[in-house]
Amino acid sequence: MTSKKTPPQGTGAADASQLPSGQSMADLDAMLAAAKPGSAVARADAAEPASAPAGPQRCGLIAIVGKPNVGKSTLMNALVGQKISITSRKAQTTRHRITGIRSRDNTQFVFVDTPGFQTKHSTALNKSLNKTVMGAIGDVDLILFVVEAGSFTLADAKVLSLFKPGIPTLLIANKLDNVHRRHEIAPWLQGMQERHPFAEFVPMSAKNKGDIERLFGICEKYLPEQDWFYGADELTDRSEKFLAAETIREKLFRFTGDELPYTSTVVIDKFDEEPSKAHGRFMRIAATIVVERDGHKAMVIGEKGEKLKRISTEARQELEKLMGAKVFLEVWVKVKSGWADDEARVKSFGYE
Repeated sequence: MTSKKTPPQGTGAADASQLPSGQSMADLDAMLAAAKPGSAVARADAAEPASAPAGPQRCGLIAIVGKPNVGKSTLMNALVGQKISITSRKAQTTRHRITGIRSRDNTQFVFVDTPGFQTKHSTALNKSLNKTVMGAIGDVDLILFVVEAGSFTLADAKVLSLFKPGIPTLLIANKLDNVHRRHEIAPWLQGMQERHPFAEFVPMSAKNKGDIERLFGICEKYLPEQDWFYGADELTDRSEKFLAAETIREKLFRFTGDELPYTSTVVIDKFDEEPSKAHGRFMRIAATIVVERDGHKAMVIGEKGEKLKRISTEARQELEKLMGAKVFLEVWVKVKSGWADDEARVKSFGYE
Protein backbone atom coordinates (compact mmCIF):
# COMPACT_ATOMS: atom_id res chain seq x y z
CA MET A 1 0.00 0.00 0.00
CA THR A 2 1.34 3.47 -0.87
CA SER A 3 0.38 6.90 0.40
CA LYS A 4 -1.47 9.29 -1.90
CA LYS A 5 1.00 12.07 -1.32
CA THR A 6 4.73 11.72 -0.79
CA PRO A 7 5.61 13.47 2.47
CA PRO A 8 8.77 15.53 3.00
CA GLN A 9 11.97 13.70 3.97
CA GLY A 10 11.89 12.53 7.60
CA THR A 11 8.10 12.47 8.03
CA GLY A 12 5.39 9.92 7.36
CA ALA A 13 1.89 10.12 5.91
CA ALA A 14 0.17 6.98 7.03
CA ASP A 15 -3.56 6.44 7.00
CA ALA A 16 -4.64 6.84 10.62
CA SER A 17 -7.05 3.93 10.19
CA GLN A 18 -4.04 1.65 9.68
CA LEU A 19 -2.32 2.69 12.90
CA PRO A 20 -2.54 0.59 16.07
CA SER A 21 -5.22 1.74 18.46
CA GLY A 22 -3.96 4.41 20.83
CA GLN A 23 -1.11 5.49 18.55
CA SER A 24 -1.41 8.73 16.61
CA MET A 25 0.35 10.13 13.55
CA ALA A 26 2.02 12.65 15.88
CA ASP A 27 3.46 9.75 17.90
CA LEU A 28 4.94 8.18 14.76
CA ASP A 29 6.29 11.45 13.42
CA ALA A 30 7.95 12.18 16.76
CA MET A 31 9.63 8.77 16.86
CA LEU A 32 10.83 9.02 13.26
CA ALA A 33 12.22 12.48 13.87
CA ALA A 34 13.89 11.53 17.15
CA ALA A 35 15.66 8.41 15.87
CA LYS A 36 18.80 10.18 14.69
CA PRO A 37 22.04 8.33 13.96
CA GLY A 38 25.15 8.95 16.01
CA SER A 39 23.76 8.78 19.52
CA ALA A 40 25.70 6.44 21.76
CA VAL A 41 24.09 3.46 23.38
CA ALA A 42 23.73 3.57 27.16
CA ARG A 43 26.99 2.48 28.76
CA ALA A 44 27.15 -0.23 31.40
CA ASP A 45 28.02 2.24 34.14
CA ALA A 46 25.13 4.50 33.14
CA ALA A 47 22.51 2.24 34.73
CA GLU A 48 21.08 4.12 37.65
CA PRO A 49 21.13 2.38 41.03
CA ALA A 50 17.71 1.02 41.85
CA SER A 51 15.96 0.44 45.13
CA ALA A 52 12.76 -1.38 45.88
CA PRO A 53 9.85 1.08 45.47
CA ALA A 54 7.58 2.09 48.31
CA GLY A 55 4.42 2.40 46.21
CA PRO A 56 2.58 -0.05 43.92
CA GLN A 57 4.98 -2.13 41.85
CA ARG A 58 4.83 -3.19 38.22
CA CYS A 59 6.70 -6.19 36.88
CA GLY A 60 6.46 -8.38 33.81
CA LEU A 61 8.18 -10.56 31.23
CA ILE A 62 9.06 -9.05 27.86
CA ALA A 63 10.27 -11.37 25.08
CA ILE A 64 12.65 -9.97 22.46
CA VAL A 65 11.99 -12.04 19.34
CA GLY A 66 13.01 -11.97 15.69
CA LYS A 67 14.96 -13.70 12.96
CA PRO A 68 18.76 -14.00 13.33
CA ASN A 69 20.93 -10.88 13.21
CA VAL A 70 18.29 -8.14 13.50
CA GLY A 71 19.87 -6.61 16.63
CA LYS A 72 18.04 -8.41 19.45
CA SER A 73 21.10 -8.77 21.69
CA THR A 74 22.22 -5.19 21.10
CA LEU A 75 18.73 -4.08 22.10
CA MET A 76 18.79 -6.28 25.21
CA ASN A 77 22.15 -4.89 26.36
CA ALA A 78 20.99 -1.32 25.83
CA LEU A 79 17.81 -1.93 27.83
CA VAL A 80 19.63 -3.59 30.73
CA GLY A 81 22.41 -0.99 30.69
CA GLN A 82 25.14 -3.62 30.75
CA LYS A 83 26.40 -6.24 28.35
CA ILE A 84 24.88 -9.60 29.26
CA SER A 85 24.03 -10.95 25.80
CA ILE A 86 26.85 -11.41 23.31
CA THR A 87 26.78 -9.67 19.96
CA SER A 88 28.38 -10.44 16.62
CA ARG A 89 27.91 -9.64 12.96
CA LYS A 90 27.64 -13.39 12.46
CA ALA A 91 24.01 -14.53 12.33
CA GLN A 92 22.74 -17.01 14.93
CA THR A 93 25.04 -15.78 17.70
CA THR A 94 22.55 -15.99 20.59
CA ARG A 95 21.74 -19.61 21.47
CA HIS A 96 20.10 -19.47 24.88
CA ARG A 97 17.19 -17.81 26.59
CA ILE A 98 18.93 -15.01 28.45
CA THR A 99 17.09 -12.92 31.02
CA GLY A 100 18.06 -9.29 31.51
CA ILE A 101 16.60 -7.25 34.35
CA ARG A 102 16.20 -3.49 34.64
CA SER A 103 14.54 -1.90 37.67
CA ARG A 104 13.45 1.73 37.28
CA ASP A 105 11.30 3.69 39.70
CA ASN A 106 8.33 1.41 40.52
CA THR A 107 8.73 -0.90 37.53
CA GLN A 108 10.90 -3.97 36.98
CA PHE A 109 11.36 -4.93 33.33
CA VAL A 110 12.36 -8.56 32.82
CA PHE A 111 13.61 -8.91 29.24
CA VAL A 112 14.08 -12.31 27.61
CA ASP A 113 16.56 -12.36 24.72
CA THR A 114 15.95 -15.37 22.47
CA PRO A 115 17.91 -17.07 19.68
CA GLY A 116 16.99 -16.06 16.15
CA PHE A 117 14.34 -18.47 14.87
CA GLN A 118 16.04 -20.98 12.56
CA THR A 119 14.41 -21.80 9.21
CA LYS A 120 17.23 -23.12 7.01
CA HIS A 121 18.58 -26.30 8.61
CA SER A 122 16.84 -28.85 10.85
CA THR A 123 19.85 -29.93 12.91
CA ALA A 124 19.49 -30.98 16.54
CA LEU A 125 21.06 -27.65 17.56
CA ASN A 126 18.60 -25.60 15.49
CA LYS A 127 15.65 -27.59 16.83
CA SER A 128 16.88 -26.81 20.33
CA LEU A 129 17.17 -23.11 19.51
CA ASN A 130 13.65 -22.98 18.07
CA LYS A 131 12.28 -24.78 21.13
CA THR A 132 13.83 -22.04 23.25
CA VAL A 133 12.11 -19.35 21.16
CA MET A 134 8.74 -21.10 21.38
CA GLY A 135 9.05 -21.47 25.15
CA ALA A 136 9.90 -17.81 25.60
CA ILE A 137 6.94 -16.35 23.71
CA GLY A 138 4.30 -18.56 25.26
CA ASP A 139 4.27 -17.08 28.75
CA VAL A 140 5.11 -13.38 28.63
CA ASP A 141 3.25 -10.12 29.16
CA LEU A 142 4.63 -8.39 26.07
CA ILE A 143 6.50 -9.32 22.87
CA LEU A 144 8.99 -7.06 21.14
CA PHE A 145 9.06 -8.26 17.52
CA VAL A 146 12.34 -6.97 16.12
CA VAL A 147 12.75 -6.44 12.37
CA GLU A 148 15.00 -4.22 10.29
CA ALA A 149 13.15 -1.00 9.53
CA GLY A 150 11.71 -1.06 6.02
CA SER A 151 12.29 -4.80 5.54
CA PHE A 152 10.10 -7.88 5.94
CA THR A 153 11.39 -11.24 4.72
CA LEU A 154 10.08 -14.79 4.65
CA ALA A 155 12.15 -15.49 7.77
CA ASP A 156 10.43 -12.56 9.54
CA ALA A 157 7.05 -13.92 8.45
CA LYS A 158 7.81 -17.36 9.90
CA VAL A 159 8.65 -15.82 13.27
CA LEU A 160 5.50 -13.68 13.20
CA SER A 161 3.37 -16.77 12.52
CA LEU A 162 4.44 -18.21 15.90
CA PHE A 163 2.77 -15.51 17.98
CA LYS A 164 -0.29 -16.49 19.95
CA PRO A 165 -3.33 -14.19 20.09
CA GLY A 166 -3.87 -12.25 23.28
CA ILE A 167 -0.25 -11.22 23.95
CA PRO A 168 0.37 -7.55 23.09
CA THR A 169 3.12 -7.21 20.48
CA LEU A 170 5.17 -4.13 19.64
CA LEU A 171 6.73 -3.86 16.19
CA ILE A 172 10.32 -2.77 16.83
CA ALA A 173 11.50 -1.33 13.50
CA ASN A 174 15.19 -1.46 14.42
CA LYS A 175 18.25 -0.05 12.64
CA LEU A 176 16.27 3.02 11.58
CA ASP A 177 19.60 4.88 11.38
CA ASN A 178 20.42 2.74 8.33
CA VAL A 179 17.32 3.92 6.44
CA HIS A 180 18.19 6.85 4.20
CA ARG A 181 14.71 7.49 2.73
CA ARG A 182 12.67 7.94 5.89
CA HIS A 183 9.48 8.90 4.05
CA GLU A 184 9.16 5.27 2.89
CA ILE A 185 8.81 3.98 6.46
CA ALA A 186 5.21 5.18 6.97
CA PRO A 187 3.69 3.18 4.07
CA TRP A 188 5.81 0.20 5.13
CA LEU A 189 4.32 0.44 8.63
CA GLN A 190 0.82 0.42 7.12
CA GLY A 191 1.62 -2.85 5.38
CA MET A 192 2.98 -4.33 8.61
CA GLN A 193 -0.26 -3.56 10.46
CA GLU A 194 -2.11 -5.55 7.82
CA ARG A 195 0.11 -8.55 8.61
CA HIS A 196 -0.51 -8.52 12.37
CA PRO A 197 -2.56 -6.44 14.85
CA PHE A 198 0.45 -4.82 16.52
CA ALA A 199 -0.30 -2.88 19.69
CA GLU A 200 2.15 -0.15 18.67
CA PHE A 201 4.88 0.69 16.16
CA VAL A 202 8.30 1.67 17.51
CA PRO A 203 10.67 2.89 14.76
CA MET A 204 14.07 3.18 16.49
CA SER A 205 17.74 2.36 16.71
CA ALA A 206 19.04 0.25 19.59
CA LYS A 207 22.15 2.46 19.51
CA ASN A 208 20.14 5.61 20.22
CA LYS A 209 19.86 6.31 23.95
CA GLY A 210 16.77 8.48 23.47
CA ASP A 211 14.99 5.65 21.64
CA ILE A 212 15.80 3.25 24.49
CA GLU A 213 14.33 5.67 27.04
CA ARG A 214 11.21 6.02 24.92
CA LEU A 215 10.85 2.25 24.68
CA PHE A 216 10.83 1.92 28.48
CA GLY A 217 7.89 4.29 28.67
CA ILE A 218 5.99 2.34 26.01
CA CYS A 219 6.64 -1.07 27.59
CA GLU A 220 5.76 -0.03 31.14
CA LYS A 221 2.03 0.36 30.52
CA TYR A 222 1.73 -3.24 29.34
CA LEU A 223 3.17 -4.74 32.53
CA PRO A 224 0.82 -5.83 35.34
CA GLU A 225 0.84 -4.47 38.87
CA GLN A 226 2.59 -7.13 40.94
CA ASP A 227 5.66 -7.62 43.14
CA TRP A 228 9.07 -7.61 41.54
CA PHE A 229 10.52 -11.01 40.57
CA TYR A 230 14.13 -10.09 41.36
CA GLY A 231 16.16 -7.89 43.68
CA ALA A 232 16.55 -4.23 42.75
CA ASP A 233 20.25 -4.60 41.88
CA GLU A 234 20.04 -7.84 39.84
CA LEU A 235 20.83 -7.62 36.12
CA THR A 236 20.49 -11.22 34.92
CA ASP A 237 19.52 -14.69 36.11
CA ARG A 238 22.49 -16.25 34.33
CA SER A 239 25.56 -17.38 36.27
CA GLU A 240 29.09 -16.03 35.88
CA LYS A 241 30.10 -19.44 34.51
CA PHE A 242 27.53 -19.09 31.72
CA LEU A 243 28.67 -15.54 30.96
CA ALA A 244 32.28 -16.75 30.77
CA ALA A 245 31.41 -19.29 28.07
CA GLU A 246 29.40 -16.70 26.15
CA THR A 247 32.21 -14.12 26.33
CA ILE A 248 34.75 -16.58 24.92
CA ARG A 249 32.31 -17.57 22.16
CA GLU A 250 31.79 -13.94 21.23
CA LYS A 251 35.55 -13.39 20.85
CA LEU A 252 35.79 -16.62 18.86
CA PHE A 253 33.27 -15.37 16.31
CA ARG A 254 34.75 -11.88 16.27
CA PHE A 255 38.24 -13.05 15.33
CA THR A 256 37.28 -15.83 12.91
CA GLY A 257 34.62 -13.89 10.99
CA ASP A 258 32.49 -15.81 8.52
CA GLU A 259 35.13 -18.49 7.99
CA LEU A 260 34.14 -20.49 11.05
CA PRO A 261 30.73 -22.24 11.04
CA TYR A 262 28.30 -20.91 13.64
CA THR A 263 28.02 -24.43 15.12
CA SER A 264 31.30 -23.93 17.01
CA THR A 265 30.67 -23.69 20.75
CA VAL A 266 32.42 -23.25 24.11
CA VAL A 267 32.35 -25.55 27.14
CA ILE A 268 33.62 -24.49 30.58
CA ASP A 269 35.73 -27.27 32.12
CA LYS A 270 36.81 -25.47 35.30
CA PHE A 271 35.39 -22.45 37.07
CA ASP A 272 36.94 -21.95 40.50
CA GLU A 273 37.28 -18.98 42.80
CA GLU A 274 40.47 -19.04 44.86
CA PRO A 275 41.54 -16.86 47.80
CA SER A 276 43.99 -14.12 46.90
CA LYS A 277 45.37 -11.41 49.16
CA ALA A 278 46.92 -9.64 46.19
CA HIS A 279 43.79 -9.44 44.03
CA GLY A 280 40.86 -9.72 46.45
CA ARG A 281 39.05 -12.02 44.05
CA PHE A 282 40.82 -14.54 41.81
CA MET A 283 39.07 -16.77 39.25
CA ARG A 284 40.68 -19.78 37.57
CA ILE A 285 38.80 -20.74 34.39
CA ALA A 286 39.51 -23.47 31.85
CA ALA A 287 37.45 -23.64 28.66
CA THR A 288 37.27 -25.74 25.50
CA ILE A 289 36.29 -24.41 22.09
CA VAL A 290 34.50 -27.23 20.26
CA VAL A 291 34.66 -27.30 16.46
CA GLU A 292 33.52 -29.89 13.91
CA ARG A 293 36.61 -30.30 11.71
CA ASP A 294 40.42 -30.33 11.96
CA GLY A 295 40.52 -27.45 9.50
CA HIS A 296 38.35 -25.40 11.84
CA LYS A 297 40.70 -26.18 14.73
CA ALA A 298 43.67 -24.89 12.76
CA MET A 299 41.69 -21.78 11.86
CA VAL A 300 40.92 -21.02 15.53
CA ILE A 301 44.49 -21.61 16.68
CA GLY A 302 46.01 -19.56 13.86
CA GLU A 303 49.64 -19.30 12.86
CA LYS A 304 51.88 -20.06 15.85
CA GLY A 305 48.80 -19.93 18.07
CA GLU A 306 48.36 -16.18 17.64
CA LYS A 307 44.61 -16.19 16.96
CA LEU A 308 43.78 -18.40 19.95
CA LYS A 309 46.00 -16.20 22.12
CA ARG A 310 44.13 -13.10 20.97
CA ILE A 311 40.73 -14.73 21.60
CA SER A 312 41.85 -15.76 25.11
CA THR A 313 43.39 -12.39 25.98
CA GLU A 314 40.37 -10.32 24.98
CA ALA A 315 37.97 -12.73 26.69
CA ARG A 316 40.04 -12.61 29.89
CA GLN A 317 40.16 -8.81 29.88
CA GLU A 318 36.40 -8.55 29.44
CA LEU A 319 35.72 -11.15 32.13
CA GLU A 320 37.92 -9.30 34.61
CA LYS A 321 35.76 -6.19 34.13
CA LEU A 322 32.53 -8.19 34.28
CA MET A 323 33.43 -10.12 37.43
CA GLY A 324 35.54 -7.54 39.21
CA ALA A 325 38.28 -10.14 39.63
CA LYS A 326 41.71 -11.21 38.45
CA VAL A 327 41.14 -14.01 35.94
CA PHE A 328 43.49 -16.80 34.88
CA LEU A 329 42.04 -18.24 31.68
CA GLU A 330 43.13 -21.32 29.74
CA VAL A 331 41.44 -22.08 26.41
CA TRP A 332 41.83 -25.29 24.40
CA VAL A 333 40.39 -26.37 21.05
CA LYS A 334 38.91 -29.83 20.38
CA VAL A 335 37.22 -31.45 17.38
CA LYS A 336 33.83 -33.12 17.89
CA SER A 337 32.54 -34.05 14.45
CA GLY A 338 28.79 -33.77 13.93
CA TRP A 339 28.01 -32.57 17.45
CA ALA A 340 25.40 -30.05 16.27
CA ASP A 341 23.29 -32.86 14.81
CA ASP A 342 23.64 -35.15 17.83
CA GLU A 343 20.75 -34.49 20.22
CA ALA A 344 22.47 -36.07 23.23
CA ARG A 345 25.66 -34.07 22.70
CA VAL A 346 23.71 -30.86 22.11
CA LYS A 347 22.08 -31.34 25.53
CA SER A 348 25.42 -32.23 27.14
CA PHE A 349 26.80 -28.89 25.94
CA GLY A 350 24.06 -27.05 27.87
CA TYR A 351 21.40 -26.46 25.21
CA GLU A 352 17.79 -27.05 26.17
